[in-house]
Amino acid sequence: MFDAQIRPIIDPALNAQGRFLARLGFTANQVTLIGLALGLVAAGLIVAGATYWALLPLLLSRLADGLDGAVARARGGTDFGGYLDITCDFLFYGAIPFAFVLADPAANGVAGAFLLLSFYFNGTSFLGFSLLADRHGLKTDARGQKALYFSGGLLEGAETIGFLVLLCLVPDAFAALAWIFGSLCFLTAISRIVLAARSFGNRSGN
Repeated sequence: MFDAQIRPIIDPALNAQGRFLARLGFTANQVTLIGLALGLVAAGLIVAGATYWALLPLLLSRLADGLDGAVARARGGTDFGGYLDITCDFLFYGAIPFAFVLADPAANGVAGAFLLLSFYFNGTSFLGFSLLADRHGLKTDARGQKALYFSGGLLEGAETIGFLVLLCLVPDAFAALAWIFGSLCFLTAISRIVLAARSFGNRSGN
């Protein structure tokens, strides 16, 4: 919901750091994989019960997720880079809730399963919309220059990162927060399906 408003504020700093990393010899794919590794470290710390300590690698992981695109813009992006980026993002966003389930299966298992189901549904609606947008030649840079078409919604990257940070700060509230956020993910996916019907319902494939 807030990504389009945040991008003009953070992009100049990200682009400057991306150019610096590119001059050091880093590729966008390397930054993507570093970000994923940091995210998985955060998940491991959550499983171990060190949720406060998990905040640092978690936030650094999301910083890397912003920087990989900046490095790609500095060096020249590739289709595979965009594919790798979204794949690693989905793994990260699934790993954090899964880590909370592993940390306390009895308390978090059902809510965690519901949250992952909602991520699956929301992610599918996002990727499906991107596929149709690409097929029909739609373009947008409202959320930065992306390899995929990023459709808006009630919950986007900023809200999801804030949610994961909140989980680390109040881990005992995981179940309640997971039910709330998962429900909002379902609403986001349904709203995107409605948007797709309005945008593509009367169009045939190219």
